[in-house]
Amino acid sequence: MSEYFKKLAVKSWVTFVDLSKVMIPVVILVRIAEVYGLVDAMGPALEPVMGLMGLPAETGIVWGSALLVGIYAGFGALPVLAGVDMNLAQLSILASIMLIAHALPIEQAIVKRTGVTFIGTVLLRFFGAVVYGAIVFWICDWFSLLQQPVDLSLFTAAGDKDATHWEFAVASAKTMLVVLVIIVVLFVALDISEKTGFTDLFTRATIPLIRLSGLNREIAPLTTIGVLLGLMYGGGLIIGESREKNFSLRAKTLALCWLSLSHGLIEDTGIMLALGANIWIILVGRLIFTLIVVRILATLWPRSAEAIAKEASSRAG
Repeated sequence: MSEYFKKLAVKSWVTFVDLSKVMIPVVILVRIAEVYGLVDAMGPALEPVMGLMGLPAETGIVWGSALLVGIYAGFGALPVLAGVDMNLAQLSILASIMLIAHALPIEQAIVKRTGVTFIGTVLLRFFGAVVYGAIVFWICDWFSLLQQPVDLSLFTAAGDKDATHWEFAVASAKTMLVVLVIIVVLFVALDISEKTGFTDLFTRATIPLIRLSGLNREIAPLTTIGVLLGLMYGGGLIIGESREKNFSLRAKTLALCWLSLSHGLIEDTGIMLALGANIWIILVGRLIFTLIVVRILATLWPRSAEAIAKEASSRAG
């Protein structure tokens, strides 16, 4: 048991240090932008897109950081929301669009290596996030769902532009401590999930869902791994298996569209749950949205006669 806790501590600390290298520069840049009024100046430019999703303009800074660098960069930008009133629906929408579209330059480079279009999947993730965010906003607004206010003070305390440099440093340190706790809890939860067999159960349950969207039976299991663990894992597996199984461009494109819209369901979703987002929006709704989008793409891009014959042959074998 002591060996387990030792490994957990080392793994958590190494991960925390790596993420700090991303978050701390973003926190400092946000502080500079706040003090010199750059955030207020950017508001009008960001307001139209964020307004479609019912979000304050300031959330554009958070999403923009996530888009370019990654989810934890978005966490680092959260102090920009200091003093901004948000409800649970808005927080869940922000979390969802960060989950759908983040780290685009890095992750879509993996997609490109599979032979699938870089620009196309970037646009899919960006506009997919906006469309999903707008749909959730309209539903929650129409039915008055999740309108209760949320408290983000643990993550936004460093965003007070009137705070002294010392107060800013203390608030930032507290936020980083919260992130460290989240990392430890996530690692423990992942271990429990694997040891209890929940991960395997979730994997088996996800394969039929992915098949329902129009993916063939050979590439669906690889896609499922990426859906659970991340686009880099799934994309890497598809790259490797393509050398042997020669997947069609259609099969790879649909698989990567799935991964582009929904991946890292365990870890990334856990991060947003720690933030306080609603699981029905960030997980269930996002999966349904992905299923519908990929199914539409599969319908618009019918399989070739050769692909149908190949799949029928593999079933017979």
